[in-house]
Amino acid sequence: MQAPATAAPTAATTATTAPRTSAFPANRGGDGHVRHAGLAGFPGALLRFFEFSSALLVSGLLSVSSLAGAQTAPQLDVAPVRFGILPLGGAFESRNDWEPVLADLSRAIGRPVTVLSVTSYEALEQAIQRNQVDMAFLSGKMALDAVTQRRMKVIAQVTRHDGMPGYRSLLLARKTGPKTSLKDLLATPEQWRLARGESRSVSGFIVPQLQFFLPHNIAMETRFASELVGTHQVTALAVANGEADVATNNTADFERFKLQFPTEAERLQVIWESDLIPHAQIVVRRDYPPAFQAKVQAFLVAFGRGKGSRSDAERAMLKSLHDLAGFVAADNASLMPAAKLAYQLARQSAMSAQWVNEDARQARLQRIEATYAEQVAALREGAP
Repeated sequence: MQAPATAAPTAATTATTAPRTSAFPANRGGDGHVRHAGLAGFPGALLRFFEFSSALLVSGLLSVSSLAGAQTAPQLDVAPVRFGILPLGGAFESRNDWEPVLADLSRAIGRPVTVLSVTSYEALEQAIQRNQVDMAFLSGKMALDAVTQRRMKVIAQVTRHDGMPGYRSLLLARKTGPKTSLKDLLATPEQWRLARGESRSVSGFIVPQLQFFLPHNIAMETRFASELVGTHQVTALAVANGEADVATNNTADFERFKLQFPTEAERLQVIWESDLIPHAQIVVRRDYPPAFQAKVQAFLVAFGRGKGSRSDAERAMLKSLHDLAGFVAADNASLMPAAKLAYQLARQSAMSAQWVNEDARQARLQRIEATYAEQVAALREGAP
């Protein structure tokens, strides 16, 4: 059974590729129970298809190396490079966007490249922890943890056509209706339904919590009437379709959303934006030979920079990747802003939280200071 072709996309339907366990956006209602969007209303056969497809994604079995096989000599008998991708728009969409670039990477390095395209930040972090990822496209806190805790290093950072060194977090609301202004949100947050990113998402959680909500004594996790957790596409659709009242998002993903869902985007307005957030990084395993790391970095930096039809095709691939202009060489020091953001959020959360006594608060603050100092030292050590 299929939905009518005229049915509008919803936050629930965009999440149906997730496995049954925890990858669907969590919707906590007034009864305190956590609900998962996307299960209700689907026939069993269709649901099983979605779950099977997502299982393939999460297990990393979708390989892009085969795309290059028909055009190149047989690949070397070596282990594939397993490339992990942040689920920015959705698992299938992220995989499809990256496949052409990774196929070219496979040809350039003479090794197969497989893609791990997952449905949540948590799933990607777990794959990194289990050493199932050799190279990844990560941002902010996830890149920081991969470098300081998981034996990886930064080799490149993305750039965009607007020339800005970063992007901004946004809060989106509907243009019409009873809940449309920042003033109303601050006055009665407990009457608003929130759609946000996962706690590891820089623009979907960390920055709006740090720069807007906590300074106004609002805890995103507990203050709202309900919350839905998902990708930026899911959160924007939730507000556009009346399933939530306010959503976190970012400038890059919202521009992409306008192109993909123009009707829904027309219902939305930006009611707040953050300071500039540095762009995402490409990280690789530190135990790869330096010559191999340099080869991968050289491929990324040169991608889309030349002249002729081949470079034109590469630039078209980059444009499909959230309108990227290319990559620049980078090292671990590029994560200093991410470390500072994580430190500021942890400190502000500790200051605003309820504690048994002041000694407990001070102990927490001391641990935060120590962790930040260790991160800064590790990032400086890994820089040339």
